[in-house]
Parts: sequence; structure tokens; C-alpha cells
Amino acid sequence: MTDPSTAPRSPARAPARGDVHQRLVAHLLEHSVRRGEFVLKSGRTSDWFLDSKQTACDPDGVLLMAEEALAVIPHDATAIGGITVGADPVAYGVAAVAATRGRHLRSFTIRKEAKDHGVTGRVAGALRPGDKVVITEDTASRGVTIADAVAVVREVGAEPVLVLALVDRGGTAAGHAEAAGVPFRALVTAPELGFPYDGGEPAGD
Repeated sequence: MTDPSTAPRSPARAPARGDVHQRLVAHLLEHSVRRGEFVLKSGRTSDWFLDSKQTACDPDGVLLMAEEALAVIPHDATAIGGITVGADPVAYGVAAVAATRGRHLRSFTIRKEAKDHGVTGRVAGALRPGDKVVITEDTASRGVTIADAVAVVREVGAEPVLVLALVDRGGTAAGHAEAAGVPFRALVTAPELGFPYDGGEPAGD
């Protein structure tokens, strides 16, 4: 097992795909990035704030995100999802666009806590034993939830084959994915948006 604190920083993403990739970066910069002074939970300040759902939930953003995602998702993948709520717009958007192209990806959500009734536990959606799974995030911050998502998928009897983030903000998620035995890809990285990796420390309320 690799120690995430000593693992190399994120390898960013698959090779750029030209115009689509640049348009995705531009969409994030226009709709998801805010500049100013923001207080982090530690009390430190940051000069930028990222709400990548503004891209993942926007029609144009969904199409750009899905185009990039489908270029790196393994062809034998059969399901896509992750921990709510960050994973949800990525998983559902990519799965919907994939279906229009003849690629069948069942989508699902992992609850943060198990239901106290019913039989589905932490998983809601179409995840099945034997699925080859892409675990998603909208923004990969520290990456500490990756191991939890991987464990839940494996408990169902499915196989995680990729951790996929719309944006890697922190630069540490790849180490956590590697420690869990799953490759990591980000469609866009913080440096591509013009900011250094910051360890993924989120802004406070």
C-alpha cells in the first residue's frame, strides 16, 4: 500500500483532446471559478474558489465533460458513480451522453451513511455485482473519500477500474487512488485553470 502523503502528485489527465478540452477549461473558468479572498477551514485564505457543479450541471458543460470523460473511460466499464453529492452530476451526465452513443453505463450514488431501513444500504441506483466501475468526483480535493467509495463498490462485488474527477484541485487524489489500487484521471487540473495545487483544502462556509 502506498502512503498517500508521499505519493507523487496527480498526473493530471489523459492527453489533451484539442478544442474540446480547451472549451472545457474555458467553461470552468467562466462558470465555476470565482476569484477573491476566501477563508479556508483551517483559517488560511485562498484567492480562488471552485464550484465545478456550475459546469457539471450546465447543458454545455455536461456535453464537454462527457466528451472528455468518454475518451478516457475504459471500454469495458459498465457502471459509473460515487459518493453523493459531488459524484452525482458527473456520473449521471456522462452516463446519459454515453447512452446516446451506444455505450451503456449504469449510474449509481453512494450515500454518505447507510439507510436505516430497506435493503439497499449505501448504494442507490443500478450498480450490480460484477460491474466494472468508474468512480467519479466533481472536484477532487484531498481525495480522502476515494478509499471509502472503492470499499463500498467492492463490497457490492463490483470492480473499480478508474477514479475520474472533473477537476483535480488538490493534487493529492492520485496518491489516495493508488493506495486503494485504482488508477486516477482528472479531466482538468488546478494548474490548467491558472492556480497551483493547494492540497484540496476547501473554503469554509
